[in-house]
Amino acid sequence: MTSGLLLIDKAQGWTSHDAVARTRRLAGTRKVGHAGTLDPMATGLLVLGIDSSTRLLTFVVGQGKEYLATIRLGQSTTTDDAEGDVLTRAPGEQVAAITAEAVIAGIDNLTGDINQQPSAVSAIKVDGKRAYARVRAGEDVQLPPRPVTVSGFDLLTSTPGDGFLDLEVRVECSSGTYIRALARDLGVALGVGGHLTVLRRTRIGPFRIENAATLEQVDVVANLISPADAATRLLARLDLSAEQAIDLGHGKRITVEKDATRTGPVAAIAPDGRLVGLVEYRGDQAKSLLNFPPDLPTATEPEHSS
Repeated sequence: MTSGLLLIDKAQGWTSHDAVARTRRLAGTRKVGHAGTLDPMATGLLVLGIDSSTRLLTFVVGQGKEYLATIRLGQSTTTDDAEGDVLTRAPGEQVAAITAEAVIAGIDNLTGDINQQPSAVSAIKVDGKRAYARVRAGEDVQLPPRPVTVSGFDLLTSTPGDGFLDLEVRVECSSGTYIRALARDLGVALGVGGHLTVLRRTRIGPFRIENAATLEQVDVVANLISPADAATRLLARLDLSAEQAIDLGHGKRITVEKDATRTGPVAAIAPDGRLVGLVEYRGDQAKSLLNFPPDLPTATEPEHSS
């Protein structure tokens, strides 16, 4: 199995771990990782790394993300989403009185650089233990606010129901933003409570859901994004000569044209299109940070039905 990144459209009910386990069987390798989890309730884009390309996932995790979501105003829950128990229900007449202007104002206040308190049932670790595990054990968990950026928060549709108001929204945000918390905070701001009923991730950095396949339909080999393609979508590119590719592969520094703008890792590409490694500029030299030797064949594991 050659290495690369794989875009999966996760179905509702699957955990991110389920998706990784399934892909390990399909790809015939144990070396599969993911760049950011999705709750079982959520659907949409998972970026998986296969074999040596798992090392590229570090550069995917911090990328901006886009979601389509449905926020239900009028009810708050223990988990800030539909999987929790209902905590409060606002009077129907109070929900019916919410104006479009109030919704837009509330959304505007949650757009830009904000401090967001993550949901208590998040995967954030508190003294080495996941917050959601502490909540399930009966602990009262209050996570401190953290800075996040919501670069886009657009109202697409508004649908009234029996004692609630459903808002379909599109959110573009920085890594680490909780859409459940946006639903909660919008409900609080409008005085009626709120929670998330639908969540679909549609983009992570340069990777979009339109190019993903479901786990039932995916052809791993045919759908793999090569290491070179993936790296150059995520990072700046340096085209090497054949001699430079050999030198970098042996851990030697190479001479390059000075470029003060390149402060982060750069994808170094051999003349044959292979990703040789990631380099860092040091004046007129480039130093190898991480080499990508050609992948060795891996023993395949039989596919089991699940």
